[in-house]
Amino acid sequence: MAWWKEAVIYQIYPRSFQDSNGDGIGDLEGIIQRLDYLAGSKDSLGIDAIWLSPVYPSPMFDFGYDISDYEEIDPVYGDTQTFKRLLKEAHKRGIRIIMDLVVNHTSHLHPWFIESRSSVNSPKRDWYIWKEPNHNGPPNNWLGAFGGSGWEYDKRTGEYYFHSFLKEQPDLNWRNPDVEDAIFKMMKYWLDMGVDGFRLDVVNLYVKDEFLRNNASYFMKGPRPYDKQVHAYDRDRPEMHGILRRMRKLLDSYPEKRMFVGEIMQDFPGNVLLPATYCGRNDELHLAFNFMFLFSPWKAERFYQIVKDFESALGEDNWPNYTLSNHDFPRHITRYEKGTDTIARAKLAACMMLTLRGTPFLYYGEEIGMKRQKVPYNKIQDPVGKRYWPFHPGRDPERIPMPWDGTNTTGFTTGKPWLPLYEDAQTLNVDSQKEDPNSLFYTYKKLIQLRKDRKSLRKGKLKIFLSPDKHALYYRRREGKEETYIFLNFSSKPANVSYPRKWILGEILFSSANRSSSFELEKELDLGGLVLFPNEAVIFAK
Repeated sequence: MAWWKEAVIYQIYPRSFQDSNGDGIGDLEGIIQRLDYLAGSKDSLGIDAIWLSPVYPSPMFDFGYDISDYEEIDPVYGDTQTFKRLLKEAHKRGIRIIMDLVVNHTSHLHPWFIESRSSVNSPKRDWYIWKEPNHNGPPNNWLGAFGGSGWEYDKRTGEYYFHSFLKEQPDLNWRNPDVEDAIFKMMKYWLDMGVDGFRLDVVNLYVKDEFLRNNASYFMKGPRPYDKQVHAYDRDRPEMHGILRRMRKLLDSYPEKRMFVGEIMQDFPGNVLLPATYCGRNDELHLAFNFMFLFSPWKAERFYQIVKDFESALGEDNWPNYTLSNHDFPRHITRYEKGTDTIARAKLAACMMLTLRGTPFLYYGEEIGMKRQKVPYNKIQDPVGKRYWPFHPGRDPERIPMPWDGTNTTGFTTGKPWLPLYEDAQTLNVDSQKEDPNSLFYTYKKLIQLRKDRKSLRKGKLKIFLSPDKHALYYRRREGKEETYIFLNFSSKPANVSYPRKWILGEILFSSANRSSSFELEKELDLGGLVLFPNEAVIFAK
């Protein structure tokens, strides 16, 4: 089985993980210093791969998602030699490296765009989407996701260029084969260096309608003008599938077949059908992010339906993946916070993520229960937060620096941090949780190890059920003769579960409520039922 199917992937937002030189910004050397925390020793978390948010040179209008050079490392993070050392040290510990690939757009300071903007006759003019004014206004009604028109007028050449996000992020013209050739060449550069894969930013936005037709509008939908449009012509164009098939052939041509996972942008609340289409018949994306957990309330029936729908949409050819938090969305421990039940819910969520069929993506700090943290207006860095404050706090609350210890600097930096440090670091930090066998960190560590130990959890088939009262989710993973049974009680009250009679529940492998085998449990199991403790996640071997 491909490595990425069995892996636990850990997303690092480099600016916020570990600062090694005291400038207040996390860097590659800092990540190297923390590799043993992630994998390679008995005390490690045990993850298999790191997804790095962008570390390329950037003027940082969108903190790295506006790239000015695809084949270098931004000096704030280090240099190419440091990156090569990161690769070497990570691989030595069995950790693979996945780079963020942002190729829907570049920075407006990328040499390609500077050349494209220089003249209507520039040889790179058609590398971006340029159009003459329409009645002295933008060519059509397309909008930018960060606000305003998606078109920016360029006085020098008298034409507009399109940008899906900030005006400092002009969109590439993927209809030009020279653009595809240049991007593929760049991908080969990193793959030849030893990078194990890519996360593709907003992959369904690459190709736009060739006629630049206007988008229709929804009636009364969404808080922003962008949300009120039906994005039929500025994303999800059919030509994208051919690009992905060609990109897949490139990655599959390498030994230990490299992987790519795509971010599929869609309207709230989204669905699982659209991401599945970008996997094709296992000939496009290896994985397409399913973000439905990010929008799900704390209800067993909602998680059940999302899993059922995604499995059905993908079919047998493709592989699922799940995530509960990332750099763009509120951290899930905050979304599901409920007084004294909060940590129990977090342990259950971890159990679900690490035992479902598919590849789990974890976000730095979730393993210790980092919550989202409000950022005062005068310290906001995110352009979304600056534009929409106070109606939208931006994405800074999810990007607070990692609290490694309880000191005044939280072990992150010796300088002034780029964002405020974690306020609860004195009581919630890595060092304290590594010393506590009942901590959330130990729950993640134990579950990740259990996943490594049991092939049914890594690659087994899934049979999933919802209890009649809709309080509990339970499922079987089976690979060959090995079977593992997982029970999740989403209620703050005990839940009665009548599982299939043919299931043979044996040894308790994990219980978030610290249950152990007992005479009472044996009596329950003999009757074909199980009483789950409030908010309990429990795993049985056959």
